[in-house]
Amino acid sequence: MRIWLSGPKSGYWLLLACLLQACSTGTARAPVGDRSQRPVLIPDMHYVRTGETLYSVSFQYGRSVDELASWNGLHKPYTIYKGQRLRLTPPPVRASKPKPARAKPAPKPVPRIVVTPSRPKPHYPSSGKPKRVTPAPAKTASTRAAPKVTTTESYSAALNSKHIRWSWPVQGRLISGYNAASSGRKGINIAGKTGAPVHTAAAGKVVYSGSGLSGYGRLIIIKHNKEFLSAYAHNRKLIAKEGQWVKQGEVIALMGSSGTDRTQLHFEIRKQGRPVNPLRYLPKR
Repeated sequence: MRIWLSGPKSGYWLLLACLLQACSTGTARAPVGDRSQRPVLIPDMHYVRTGETLYSVSFQYGRSVDELASWNGLHKPYTIYKGQRLRLTPPPVRASKPKPARAKPAPKPVPRIVVTPSRPKPHYPSSGKPKRVTPAPAKTASTRAAPKVTTTESYSAALNSKHIRWSWPVQGRLISGYNAASSGRKGINIAGKTGAPVHTAAAGKVVYSGSGLSGYGRLIIIKHNKEFLSAYAHNRKLIAKEGQWVKQGEVIALMGSSGTDRTQLHFEIRKQGRPVNPLRYLPKR
């Protein structure tokens, strides 16, 4: 369709023609979403770097150690090596072909059993005095003392316990709280002085001590039981070593600003590998 435009009203007719053309096409631009609210995609694979452990890899991607061990066929003590490829998502389930049903064999005929009654044997009274029955000696409880529980055994019992009594790792001012909508680190930040001691929030075993996780600086991760881990980041100096058993309140590091712009402790609690709000577990102060 051609529209010849002339005269002072040509601009009006030009605008009307554009509107009619846009309505005829029926196209519209899709709204642009907020990228900050989009979920962070987890890759399918991770290649192990120097200094990493299965605990640090699971911590980095928000997975539990049991999940990564199951998906990659790993067993305790979960040893991994540089360059190893680790699956971060469940493997695809292969559909199994149904087995053909086997024909049931015909039942065998049951033989007929004829029972012939037997004659009772004659009973003759026994002669002589009755025999004395000597009672067996009663068993007595052992008087041996119970073996003492070693420190390692007591910590192992703590790992199997479901109840944990948490305490604050440092006594500084709370800078920022937990934000579940954050796409980055999920924990709390506590202010403090450089070189101040960092204490364990609960007894457990150090499963990572290093600086291999981006954004955490010098980091310590402690396993408390089958469900819970705690993490202590931005330290100036790491004192506790990997594999070391630590008591509640024991000094494991010194506060610093590694991986950040000010002296602070970034503290996290993970349940089944997923971040949870530490303020729900720490005592009120």
